[in-house]
Amino acid sequence: MQRPTRAARRRIAIAIATALVALSLPAMAQTTPVELARKNGCLACHGMVHKQVGPGFAQIAQRYKGDDDAPARLAGKIRDGSVGTWGRVIMPRQTLVSPAEAQVLAQWVLSQPLPR
Repeated sequence: MQRPTRAARRRIAIAIATALVALSLPAMAQTTPVELARKNGCLACHGMVHKQVGPGFAQIAQRYKGDDDAPARLAGKIRDGSVGTWGRVIMPRQTLVSPAEAQVLAQWVLSQPLPR
């Protein structure tokens, strides 16, 4: 059996993420991405533009600009945490963030205006 191509895996990941977002839209209809970020404590460590504890959202958007896989990868980092992407800073797991919320947050972070 042949392994799916990168493009096929990306299409599958996008389809799954889209389905998860669509299934949870009624519950999140009244919640903006900024409210999600505040509710989940994202702004305690991340600034909108510049680094606080972790990188600013605009810095993240700049790093992943043009990367089609970035939304799914970033949503995974939000939920699962990461170490070493931005130096020695640790991104703790956010297990209370649903997969659909992580996808919304990732899309929002990646849509931030790039720093000058």
